[in-house]
Amino acid sequence: MTITAHTIHLTVRGADAASRWYAEAFDATELTRIQVPGDRLIHVQLRIGDLRVTLADEFPELESFGPQHLGGTYAAIYLQVDDVDTAWARVVGAGATVLRPLGDAFWGEREGQVLDPFGHRWGLSQHLQDVSLDELQARATAAFSTPSPHGE
Repeated sequence: MTITAHTIHLTVRGADAASRWYAEAFDATELTRIQVPGDRLIHVQLRIGDLRVTLADEFPELESFGPQHLGGTYAAIYLQVDDVDTAWARVVGAGATVLRPLGDAFWGEREGQVLDPFGHRWGLSQHLQDVSLDELQARATAAFSTPSPHGE
């Protein structure tokens, strides 16, 4: 099997608004747009860095719903950037909700997660240091052995 493209397909409530928001927040470039009767968008292809993202409006007749209909999302799309602090300020400034604040992580990245206005979870990260597998295991064990401040 040969894979020749990498595209994430996101269903959203309001693909036109989502396309504009991703342009503002992530500097996305819209490549193509296909509208069907009823003013719904079945295909809006964006480029965010070297990632292709295809958006579509909800199509209940095809059982295609966005995370707002489903009560949330359980996946995150990660973008690795060269200046995460600047990217973070841009995304949060565009109206993303902070889920996990930006900070230095034990695996050698500065990262955080946000929720976009359409219900999708995004992670932003910047590589800080290479961490060997043995060191990563030790750091993970230490991080998850510390009691949670929430009593969990």
